[in-house]
Amino acid sequence: MHDIKWIREEPAGLIDALARRGNHSDEAKAAAEALVAKLLDLDTRRRETLTKLETLLARRNAASKEIGQAKAKKDEATASALMAEVAKLKEDVPALEQEAKRIEKALEDELAAIPNAPLAEVPQGADEHDNVEKSRFGAPRTYSFTPKQHFEVGEGLGQMDFETAAKLSGARFVVNKGPLARLERALGQFFLDVHTGEHGYMEVNPPLLVRDDAMFGTAQLPKFREDQFQTKKGATIDDVSLVMQNAIKQFAANATFERSRDGRLVDTPDVRAAALQFMRNAVDEWMGGASVLADRDPNEPIEHDIPFWLIPTAEVPLTNLVRESILSEEELPLRLTACTPCFRAEAGAAGRDTRGMIRQHQFTKVELVSITTPEKSAEEHERMLACAEAVLKKLDLAYRVVTLCTGDMGFASQKTYDIEVWLPGQNAYREISSCSVCGDFQARRMNARYRPAEGKGPRYVHTLNGSGVAVGRALVAVLETYQQENGSVAVPDALLPYMGGLKTIEKLK
Repeated sequence: MHDIKWIREEPAGLIDALARRGNHSDEAKAAAEALVAKLLDLDTRRRETLTKLETLLARRNAASKEIGQAKAKKDEATASALMAEVAKLKEDVPALEQEAKRIEKALEDELAAIPNAPLAEVPQGADEHDNVEKSRFGAPRTYSFTPKQHFEVGEGLGQMDFETAAKLSGARFVVNKGPLARLERALGQFFLDVHTGEHGYMEVNPPLLVRDDAMFGTAQLPKFREDQFQTKKGATIDDVSLVMQNAIKQFAANATFERSRDGRLVDTPDVRAAALQFMRNAVDEWMGGASVLADRDPNEPIEHDIPFWLIPTAEVPLTNLVRESILSEEELPLRLTACTPCFRAEAGAAGRDTRGMIRQHQFTKVELVSITTPEKSAEEHERMLACAEAVLKKLDLAYRVVTLCTGDMGFASQKTYDIEVWLPGQNAYREISSCSVCGDFQARRMNARYRPAEGKGPRYVHTLNGSGVAVGRALVAVLETYQQENGSVAVPDALLPYMGGLKTIEKLK
């Protein structure tokens, strides 16, 4: 998410960033200018409303004190007039608070839908055809026979079954079995061992189900909702209690009542009443308008479903490990890795890669995530790319690295390298890893910060993520690269320690 202060001070910066993503077309520039004008209008109205609200609250607090002073002087006329003024202010404040909340929500919704700004060195372009090759490793192998595609190899071995998977789950699923299933598992273990043992990443076993806030934090929501899988569970009183606790924290952080010198809210009946109402509103909003706090037996079941999202990548839980926290600079960089199942609806991929394992609803991937300082993020990006390349080099798979152009890079990315592995059966390079630096874009959505060593105030961290690498696609590359004329597949040397002495995968008898 972008900083509204930056947009206010340098509106041309966001206009140029959005125009670059649109390949500097006249339409893209006009749309960016209109959007920035809308953002600035909302920001102005928000600040004006907050100023009015602060003025009313200050006058209400002052008038409340004056009532006591008037009563001490037995000036009942003045006291009555002040009490009438306070009563009127108490009526006006809630309406103004609602207006401020409405404008704030509108501004946040607009900001949440804006993609990250490309770095200056990102090549200009409209789509994947304008990506720029950075480097290559190895050369495509030559074969004395026509190499098959991975699904032909896997089905020929009798160990890759799409038909049965379709009976179980529908299209874009697969059942791998026997030595082929072991080979797939070996790839994930191998990647984790290299990244933890040689590259300094900490292995994490994260949840596969996450809440809205986690998906929003890494920018899968709201824009890519249709590409995700969602599930639900019934609410419990513990869930309601957690919502209430979070609401009180939010109220304490943002309420505009009088505060003491240490920044704490002054405990008054008005503050308590407002806090209770804020908590009730938070629970009602979470429940979709159905109150659970009023006139309810605590033992009565709560008829409410809580949405969960199946993770599209371990980037989501790994990056969100630092949400709503302030790290010390000494803790950075944090380097995290996980091998997890991943789930994607592939809503925008109709008709693409309908056969095989290239584009699945469920797949396994080893993810790399780095949390670092702004000064080190560019260096960390190059390091992450090298780590992802290392596992492919150890497997002796030919690949190339491309820098994505402005029109092809992801929503949350400032700059992205794609690693494309050579697939002999397709006679083409196909993506097997994306390594992206996101700057503070995700950190702002997660409120993830660090305290610099020199003692300055907290700053937003920079986040990076990359595939290290996609296990399913690595299996595809191994099957196609190491296939033999008789239909068997040689096991790469790097994977032999994981295969229990098996050197060749042959057809099941």
